Amino acid sequence: MGIGVNRRTGLALLGATALLPAAAVQDLTDGDPLGSMQWPTLHKEFIGDAAWSFSEQVQVRGPNFADDAMNVPLMVDARQVVASGQVIKRIRVVVDRNPVRHVLDFEPLKSLPVIAFRIRMEQASPVRALVELGSGQWLVGSTWVEAAGGGCTVPGLTRADGSWSRTLGQVQARFFSNVLEGSRRLRLRVMHPMDTGLVAGTPAFYIEDLTLKDAAGQAWWHLSLHEPVSENPLLTLEMPSSAPRQFHLSGRDNGGNLIEAEVGV
Repeated sequence: MGIGVNRRTGLALLGATALLPAAAVQDLTDGDPLGSMQWPTLHKEFIGDAAWSFSEQVQVRGPNFADDAMNVPLMVDARQVVASGQVIKRIRVVVDRNPVRHVLDFEPLKSLPVIAFRIRMEQASPVRALVELGSGQWLVGSTWVEAAGGGCTVPGLTRADGSWSRTLGQVQARFFSNVLEGSRRLRLRVMHPMDTGLVAGTPAFYIEDLTLKDAAGQAWWHLSLHEPVSENPLLTLEMPSSAPRQFHLSGRDNGGNLIEAEVGV
């Protein structure tokens, strides 16, 4: 008898809810177009109390399905934000469902607000680019990436075979011309195991900072990386065609190891 009463009560409540105005039904995702229940806590953690809005001006591109969860290619393009007359302070990339959600912070400075890179994903998830404007407001771009999973909790190849120590901190860099009108593409790889700290017996060990400066010491972009960035980070950035032809790349990892390299056309 009790079960029957509960069922009738539940059905009555469902019916009552269905008759409520749409505005009276609470949106537990804060209007997220991808319907992520993690978004409300994520934006409080990474945006705080600042004003924000979802924007199609911030484009995030990834594969429909990531065959290799340890190397998921992503691209963030916020050129439309700059074209609309707004100033970008930084671009923060986060993954809703990763055990470590913060991927990187990118300060374009004198470069274009475009970056491509690869990350580890533990499961299918929304991937976000949070763009902080000079005004203090944030614009949010999102995409959904399906992934086989497990990318954050298995060791990388160089960690497994022990070769990481022989190449640690080595840099490979090359410029490509005329990829985008009025720009020059820089692609660089920094050798590093980028351990997440989620593999038993292996503490977190990853590149924390990278900065590209010209001969006068002026910074053209700055990157703060976190554990989800893939092993041996492969980074692609767009530089104005008027940029100098010689740069110096500097950085460090969380173990205090320095990264230094000359980068030229």
